[in-house]
Amino acid sequence: MKRIITLTTFFAIVAVMFSSCAMHTGIGMSNASLSQNNFKMVKYATGDVKTTKIFGLGGLGKQAMVAEAKQELLANYPLQDGQALANMTVDFKNSFFFIVIVTKCTVTADVVQFE
Repeated sequence: MKRIITLTTFFAIVAVMFSSCAMHTGIGMSNASLSQNNFKMVKYATGDVKTTKIFGLGGLGKQAMVAEAKQELLANYPLQDGQALANMTVDFKNSFFFIVIVTKCTVTADVVQFE
């Protein structure tokens, strides 16, 4: 009986150590005024960045992550004359793995062409 309790305790500890959970948060904002019908949707642009913290140390702050993700978005989808970003959203996903926290920041936007 004592051996069964010891094995159960061992497996419970292993399960807790290798389990993870995630939390998503996000905000939306718009950079372009789309009140008139003088534009067309060109493409959907994204940029993301990840940071890892161990025992809560290391990694980037949220503002730096948003700035880097936006830079990646603009590098992947450079704006042409008459284009703007609209319906921009910023999403964060935090994944927890025992002592490690991985945060992913994704910036998405619609690229619109004004006529």
